[in-house]
Amino acid sequence: MVVRCEQVSKRFGAKLAVDALDLAVEKGQCFGLLGPNGAGKTTALKMIYGVTEPSAGRILVFDLDITTHTREIRARLGVTLQENALIEVLSPVENLRVFGRYHLLPADVIEQRIAGLLDFLDLRSHANVPVKALSGGFQRRLAIALSLMNGPELLILDEPTTGLDPAVRLALWNRVRELRRAGTTVLLTTHYMEEAERLCDALLVMDQGKAVARGAPSELIRDVLAPETLEVELPAGRHAAVLERLNGVRALRSGAHLMLYAKDATALLDAVRRTEPEAHLVAVRPTNLEDVFLALTGTKLEAGA
Repeated sequence: MVVRCEQVSKRFGAKLAVDALDLAVEKGQCFGLLGPNGAGKTTALKMIYGVTEPSAGRILVFDLDITTHTREIRARLGVTLQENALIEVLSPVENLRVFGRYHLLPADVIEQRIAGLLDFLDLRSHANVPVKALSGGFQRRLAIALSLMNGPELLILDEPTTGLDPAVRLALWNRVRELRRAGTTVLLTTHYMEEAERLCDALLVMDQGKAVARGAPSELIRDVLAPETLEVELPAGRHAAVLERLNGVRALRSGAHLMLYAKDATALLDAVRRTEPEAHLVAVRPTNLEDVFLALTGTKLEAGA
């Protein structure tokens, strides 16, 4: 196991930011932490890479205790923070060279890795441009390149694609997949449900410091909701009557919007129209992680009688 958290808690004064967290990340896995702002995701990551000490519990990384083997563990992992930590007056090549020296790499190894990372993250065209002149997308690519400079066995990505345009985000997703195929273990947090669904083998959903669900994306969709979603609109005052007649169908409600979850959403639509002929069809679609996320952390999950 690359990462293991055993009943890990972190308290800041009266606030319990992480509450008895159990976590296991296997070698070669892409593991995602999901949760709303303030759920404890970043705090959990900081404890795993040794910036913040847990108030209780134990964290093992590479089977070593992070509190007693911090330097040894950090030499084997790479971290991309939410905010880029770049030297803006230097170019990407110069930033990478500084970071290689920080890791005490030999000069020839530094130059080989710089060349490889410039190509891997499509930075060569801007290799000698000062960081302050780079777009946000190129700066993010450089931040990830820095975290790979030491050839890490574990790569920790804290919201790596927040604020990037879709094309750059897709390019970075492809790079994460390539790293995994090469054997790198990835632990990430993200607010993008599509990102989590596409990249992650396993997920843990956190809310108010606690783990509220865990499993593969497809397992969470199956266990929390159902494979298909029917979205309709009708007056909110009619929702309760519809749910009562649908006999236990799970639903999420927001204003006039009603989302219903079932194995067969088309058949469910027929049942809804028999009950409420004026119901307006919005969509029939596969259930996704965003539905699960809302059900677990944002909107009350309900069932008809």
